[in-house]
Amino acid sequence: MPINTNRKFQGYRRENGRVGVRNHVVILPVDDISNACCEAVANNIKGTLALPHAYGRLQFGADLDLHFRTMIGTGSNPNVAACIVVGIEPGWTQKIADGIAATGKPVAAFSIEQNGDLKTIMDVSRKAKEFVQWATEVPRVECDVSELWVSTKCGESDTTTGLGSCPTVGNMYDKLIPEGIYGVFGETSEITGAEHICKERAADAETGERWYKMWKAYQDDVIFAHATDDLSESQPTKGNIEGGLSTIEEKALGNLEKIGRECRYIDILEPAEAPAKGNGLYFMDTSSAAAECVTLMAAAGYVIHTFPTGQGNVIGNPIIPVIKITANPRTVRTMSEHVDVDVSGILRRDMTIDQAGDALIENIMRTANGRVTAAEALGHREFVMTKLYRSA
Repeated sequence: MPINTNRKFQGYRRENGRVGVRNHVVILPVDDISNACCEAVANNIKGTLALPHAYGRLQFGADLDLHFRTMIGTGSNPNVAACIVVGIEPGWTQKIADGIAATGKPVAAFSIEQNGDLKTIMDVSRKAKEFVQWATEVPRVECDVSELWVSTKCGESDTTTGLGSCPTVGNMYDKLIPEGIYGVFGETSEITGAEHICKERAADAETGERWYKMWKAYQDDVIFAHATDDLSESQPTKGNIEGGLSTIEEKALGNLEKIGRECRYIDILEPAEAPAKGNGLYFMDTSSAAAECVTLMAAAGYVIHTFPTGQGNVIGNPIIPVIKITANPRTVRTMSEHVDVDVSGILRRDMTIDQAGDALIENIMRTANGRVTAAEALGHREFVMTKLYRSA
């Protein structure tokens, strides 16, 4: 298929002007005990998507702030056409619904307390049917590539990741950031060993110093505060080690290939925080766990995720398409159903990094136009909230 050179796609323009590439109607539980109700509604009304998760009770402080930010951001994502928020109590439920409503999209709130599951399921199902029918008539319109928000995170890395799939993403960013897209990378712990390089890739010294302070705080307050000996089998993982990465430093150097040769990040984001300094590349303080990281980036408003992998990672996300890129010939052979962009030709020297970047851009544009990714086709809908500390 010829490379898309006009950089146009057919997307969904939302009420606040943002552009989505999917058109989901989400049934969003505020808390863990509302999951069953939301899943029952999704079973009743085809075309809806429930997002069960494990938290939302007795959280407080920064942990609660992150919970609200993730919930509101998820419902506000441009890939969501409409959202119904369901919680056990009305207070937090309405707060999340009000936050989503600020985008202008259709949203409704229901609480189970003093209603029970059966009545709530019936009421939510009726509203969900209304939203689904409305969403099916939302038209796609022509949009420019500059309106895309594209996130990245790698997983199950090996030697081929730093040599092939991560540089492919970096080449894509080098080409599309100047065209006006928003980009983001993260995985705070996985920068360890390359922190001096990452600090220097900031747009200015002040941003670099803020980044380093954030990274150092993670090392001191999380890693060293809780490590029993070292990070063996966590960073790098057993899969990383099997793939030839013996240290976190080796992994970090490959990880940073995702930001290319020219890009400089312009700001530091808290987990699930939406960027506020205009188009460009951002760093988000995230876990390196795949499902958590992608969930946080989706909550920040990113609509497509690029996922370089070596050994093969099956992660997906319920609201944003996840594009898998690998340069590992064995992964292409043994896990082909999970691979969207095969760049193993880089290792055989019959594909250049530049050509690989073009192939990824072409796949991004096709995905934006509605092409289903491998993770979507296989039903991978991993939605995992990040929790900061124990509940009250």
